[in-house]
Formats: sequence, structure tokens, C-alpha cells
Amino acid sequence: MLKNKNYIFIAASLLVFVILAIVYANPVLNGKQLFQHDIVQYRGGAKELLDFRANNGKETYWSDSMFGGMPTYQMGAQFRGDLIRSVDDFFMLLPKPANYLFLLFSGFFLLGLVVVRNWKYALLGATFFGLSTYFYIALAAGHNGKIHTVAYFAPLLAGVLLVYVRKKYVLGFIVTTFFMALQIFANHPQMTYYFFIALGFLFLSEFLRAILKKISWKHFGISTGILAVAFTLGIGMNSQRIMANSEYIKETVRGKQILNSENQANGKSGMDKESMLMWSYGKLETLNLFIPRLMGGGSQEEGSEKMMGDIQELVRNNATSQEEVNNIVKALQSPTYWGDQPGTSGPAYQGAVVIFLAILGFFFAWKKYKYWIFAASVLTIFLAWGSNFMFVSNFFIDFVPFYNKFRAPSSILVVVELLFPLIAIIGLYRFFNSDEKIETSEENILTAEYKQKILIYVSSAVLGITLILLLFGKSLLGFHTDIEKTYLPPYLMDYLVDARYKVFQIDALKAILYVALTAAVLYLSLKKKLSQNLALIMIGLISLFDLWTVNKRYLNNDNFVDKTFALQPFQTETSDLLIDKVGDNQNLKSLLNNVNVNKTLETIADKDKTHYRIFNNILGTFSETNTSYFKSSIGGYHAVKLRRYDDLINAYFSTLDSIKTPKILNLLDAKYLVLGTPEKPQAVPNPESNGNAWFVSNLKFVKTPNEELNSLGEIDSKKTAVISDSDKNYFDGKNLAKDSTAIINLTKYQPNSLEYKTQSKTPQLAVFSEIYYPEGWKMFIDDVEVPYIKADYLLRAVYVPAGNHTVQMVFEPKVIATGKIISLISLLIFLILSGLGIYFVYRKREPRSGEIK
Repeated sequence: MLKNKNYIFIAASLLVFVILAIVYANPVLNGKQLFQHDIVQYRGGAKELLDFRANNGKETYWSDSMFGGMPTYQMGAQFRGDLIRSVDDFFMLLPKPANYLFLLFSGFFLLGLVVVRNWKYALLGATFFGLSTYFYIALAAGHNGKIHTVAYFAPLLAGVLLVYVRKKYVLGFIVTTFFMALQIFANHPQMTYYFFIALGFLFLSEFLRAILKKISWKHFGISTGILAVAFTLGIGMNSQRIMANSEYIKETVRGKQILNSENQANGKSGMDKESMLMWSYGKLETLNLFIPRLMGGGSQEEGSEKMMGDIQELVRNNATSQEEVNNIVKALQSPTYWGDQPGTSGPAYQGAVVIFLAILGFFFAWKKYKYWIFAASVLTIFLAWGSNFMFVSNFFIDFVPFYNKFRAPSSILVVVELLFPLIAIIGLYRFFNSDEKIETSEENILTAEYKQKILIYVSSAVLGITLILLLFGKSLLGFHTDIEKTYLPPYLMDYLVDARYKVFQIDALKAILYVALTAAVLYLSLKKKLSQNLALIMIGLISLFDLWTVNKRYLNNDNFVDKTFALQPFQTETSDLLIDKVGDNQNLKSLLNNVNVNKTLETIADKDKTHYRIFNNILGTFSETNTSYFKSSIGGYHAVKLRRYDDLINAYFSTLDSIKTPKILNLLDAKYLVLGTPEKPQAVPNPESNGNAWFVSNLKFVKTPNEELNSLGEIDSKKTAVISDSDKNYFDGKNLAKDSTAIINLTKYQPNSLEYKTQSKTPQLAVFSEIYYPEGWKMFIDDVEVPYIKADYLLRAVYVPAGNHTVQMVFEPKVIATGKIISLISLLIFLILSGLGIYFVYRKREPRSGEIK
């Protein structure tokens, strides 16, 4: 009966999560959708992929929509036979973003049930974790993959703990494999990597416990072996995705560097340190886990517009020279945020109540949890500091495999967002239940005197430090950046410090109130003045109010818009109805500001349906996907560009050269240029474009990649191709001769299959305005596969004999087919092992009363 009652409470808890998620995202009930900047960019960049899928019922793993062409593995590609997708789809039934919120809540709920085996604490912990402010900021920005991955942290950890701590080998194996597969499916390797840093501390903890004979070596060996198989199978079920991305990453900005320069060395793998560490959390900034607007909150925090108005008024009334105004513009990046990062959408606020309970948790929690959680939390905070703590960052960049593949170290705080709520509920559970039979012999019973002493000490320390910051904040914190102090005049500094301090005061006072109330609840419950259930309810409500109100600053009803804009953000016409729907929404206003540019792009695409690219110099060529939505673009928006293309951008587009840049545009088949202003865009044909492909008979051999890239701005690419010395042997026995009448034309185009017709009297080298990628592309001449090479640093080229020929290029990556087989085999092994495990557990169970064994 007790078990049946618990099942009812568990089901009720899941219903609570559904209600919380829907209430928070309530505009979805009216048909509105969340407007996310990164998803808008995705819709533009993935348009060719999505159209191909819809029109052909199959997938293309290459798209020409952005950056001259790139694999679609990180653009939303789907992998046939990917059965784990069906499971994920079931979990994501609620409308976005309620689906992600439900996943965050319910995943941690499972973890809570495993750790404390009590649905009340699991429910409370789920709200601690699921309402962490960072998740809402990320969802508002459109970082869906990141939150999707993080949502599977807790249930995956639950599976691991089932094996290591609960000794539920079969159930733990099933849960671990299952959620490992879903974790990888969510497809944010950076988040998964960070999570496994934390799991490393758990493994180390269990290893040390075996050494200290707290657990048997037999159990440790069996558990580690089971988890190794589970992780392997979970990864194996995603083999297509992993193998494709592993192959792809080598050719991107996260892979080996190609060029030599003062800042980078040829062959060095990963990103340069400056790019990696640009978004590093400040040491002092870490306190915004406890006080959200310690450093002003976000760069565009609520109230920042009024502050900018006040600043402009102050400058008008007090500035004495243009130089002073220039210094102000140079120094003032944000009126609100004054932290170490270049900018931020908001703080990684964990909650005053959660932080307070987490600190208590490190005193009250079981030893088997608190030491590894503490160590993992400290290290991830150190890593989040990035460039502000180079001792640790340098070690990880130089010696820890794959760490240098990821940027924005501040995002590693997602590990803390998981571990602090966990240690909080463990500590809270032991505070109320330390005398229960669940205690093991290795743990000391927590006496009432000890609990009271720790509660008073921790409460006094937390409240005391916060009060000191509140009273002496201006002198202790400063509320300004170093560059502001250097360049801003006193009248502006005084205004900024006062305004930022007032915002901080509000949140600091709230933190004091929330902590004091929570401490009072715990103290009264310790004195038997409050029941455990009432205390948990009161703590839950205080924390819920705290986190909910802060989260609404960053993800609120204003983020939800009419589905017209969410589904079709690249509007080409304005109307009174659209203007009315936009209202005062600044994001939507910016979309309508681009209507004329979008109309120009649409007109180009409608009038000229051949295959070519457009260079859009109005919206920011390499930070927009409006162009890609309508036609293939020279630019785009993506964090994982191909390395060679990124090198080209840095060499020829970071500073536009009136002679060299046009040569590169010709090379990339930029048939149209979009110039002017957003209000008056102009479509300018480029008659000098090289076209889809061309014949050359002159070759310029160079020794280094630097020479290869630098030569592009000097040669006439219509007549000469730049070839690396490493490809010289390709021309052995192949003599090229000029033929002014030679023709090569593109006759059929699909993003993953192109066909050309050629006619020449002499052998030629055909150079294609298609990006070179060493894996997956096959070249055929008259249906016979032939080798091809790289030309002009980043294009494909092939030797074509004299005569009339058909040249085909097809993208058929082997990793997709191979990965599919491995995925299915992994799934089959998982099902067999799970079935066998369940069978043996059933056979070994004790018979119930009245049963015959």
C-alpha cells in the first residue's frame, strides 16, 4: 500500500511539473511561440536542408546555404535509423519551451528519488534545478541544444548512482545506457564534456572509497565495468552522429590549424586561447550565483534604456569636448553590466535559498556525496573563470584532451547548477531524517545540537557577508570596470555607480530576506515548532518565488510572439496588421527593419533560379542568415565553420580590400552583391564572377598554406589555379593545354549532387566554386570515379581529358552508413542485455507470501 501511495505521489509530482512548465510558458496556450534569436538564424541557415528533406523525403548531409557550403551535421541533420529520436520525441511532447522545462524538472526528480528515496525532497530539488536562471536565459537566446543536453544530466547521473551507490546493477545499467544515448542525441558535446568532468570526480570518489575499504573492490569493479558498457552502448546508439561530427570537427575551427602566424602554429589543434576564453566569468562575478544583479545582471537589463537616456542627458549637459564624448562611447559598453565578460544576457543565478541550503548540505550530507560534489563544484568554478585563472585554464588547455575544442568557459557553470541543488536536498534530507534507519554505519548521526550549531554559524556567515556587501558595497565592489574608471568623467562615474548600487541593493536585500526566512523555518522545525512537511512547503514556496521572479526578467511573455514571426521571421512585406502584431517588441522591430533587404533577396532568387551565391554587405555578412533563407550565401551564422573558409574570411573580409576582396568574391561565385542600407538596398550584378566552374591550364605551385591563401588575392583565378606542392604528383602524366573555346556548365544541382557538362579540345583542370572537404565527396567523369584535389586553398578541382564529358560530384559520407550499422547493433545489444538482466533479477527475487518458489 505504501508503494502504491508513492506511485500516486510520483505521478502527481510529474503533473505538477507539467503545470509549472505550462504556467511559466502560458502564452503557448494562445498559440504564440517563443522568439529566439539563434533559432531565427537557424531557420535561415537550414532552409535548404529543410526544403530538401520536405521535397525529397530524405536527408542531405551537405548544404550550400552558408559559407560557400558545409556539412549539415551541426545544422539539424537527421540520421535515418536513429531510433533514439523516437524516445526523445515522446519526452518533448509539450510545446516549446514548456517541453524543456518539464524535462529539466522530471530529470532531476528521478535523480532525487535515487539519492534520497523520498518524493518530497525529489520534488523540491526538481524546482531548485529546473528554475535555475541560466537555463531561462539560454532558452530566450535560442540555445535549445544546450538546455536539451543539460536536461539529461540529472537522469544520467541517477543511473550512475544506481550502480555505484544503490547497487542496482540491472536497473542502473538500463537507466545509464538509456540516458547516455539521449544525452548524446541532444547533440551539445561541450555540455556533455563538462558533465563528464563531474562524473570523473564521482569515479575517483568511489575508487578512494574502495581503497579505504568503505566499499568492496568487487563491487567497484563490477560497477565500473557495467557503467563502461552502458556508456559505450549509449554512445554506440549515436554512432552516425558521433562519427560524422568527429570527422567534421577535424576540418573546422575546432580542429587543427592550417596557417602559421604569430598567434597560431600549423598543426596545432583546437581554438586559440583568446577565442576560447573570451567569455570568462569573473572571480567576483561568481557571487551572482547568490545575488543575481551583483554586477548589474545582463548587458540589456530591464531599466537599461532609462539609464542610457539619463546618461545621454548628462553628457549633453556636462561634456566639454568631442574627445570626452569619444572616450565615453569607447568605455561604456553597457549601462548595467560591469563584469569581466564582453557582454552577457544575464547572470547564472542559482537562487539565494539554493546556495544557502547547498552550503548547509556540505556540512550535513553523506560523505559518499559531499566530497566529490564539493571538488567537482570548485574545479568547474575555477574553469569558468577562464582567463581570470590561467593557472588552471592553461593546464586544461595544454594537457586535458579535447578541452581546447570549446569556447565560452563560463558555460561550465551548468555543472554547478546541477550539483548545488543536489547537495542542497541531500543536506536538507539529513537535517530532517538523520536518525532514520537509512543511515549507514559509516555515517555519524547528526545530533540536534550539531544541526543547530551549523545552522546558526552558516546563517550568520551568509547573512553577515551579504550585509557587509550591502553596507560597504561601493567601496568593496566598485560597480565599475577598469576601462570605465580610466575614461569616464566623474559626473558619469558617480551616476553609474549609484544606479548600479541601487539595483544591487534590491537583490541583496531580497537575498537576506530569503535566507533569513529559510533559516527561521529550519530553526523552528528543529525546535518542533513546524512539521517537516510544512517546513518543506515553506522552503519550496520561498525558493519558487525567488527564482520565478528573477527568471521572468529574462524569459517572460514578451519573448512569445505571433507564430507568423516565429515560423517566418524573414518577412518581405509590411502591412498594418504586421506592424500591429509587432507592437513595441524590439526583436520584431528589427525583423521588420530588414523587410526591404529580404524583398531584394527574394527578388534576386525569383528572377535568377540558377545556382550561385550572394554577397550581402548590409546585415553583417558573417553574422546573418537572411541571405541563406533565400539563396546560397557567401556568409552565414555558425559557431563551427570550416577552418579553410574561416581563414579566408580573416584574410580577405576582416578588412575589405577594393582589389583583393572582389577577386575572392569572383572565386566564390558571388553573382550578386547586395549593397546600400537596410532602407534602400541595391542588388548589384557581378559580371566578373567566375561562375559555378571554369577551366584553367596555368598552375601555380606553392610550398605552404600561407602562400596558397595569400596568392588568391594576386592571381587571375579564371586563368590560374593555386596548387599545393603536396598535390604535384596528381599531375604526373597529365598535360594541360590552353583552349579558349573550352566549356564547362552546371546542368543539375542538388546540395549533395552536382552534374556538369564539359567540352574541350585539350586536357584541362576544372576548378569548381565548391568548398573542398576531404571526406564524403566523390567525383565521377562519365560515371567512372576519379580522384580530385584541392585548388585555390579551399575549392575542388579535377583533371578533365579532352572531349565531351559528364562530370558529377556526389556527397556520400561513409560514416553515415557505417554509423547506422553500429547504432543498430548497439541498440540490439542493449535490448538483449537488459532483457537478460531483468530475467535474472526476476528469477532471484524472493517469493511473496503464498507464492511457490
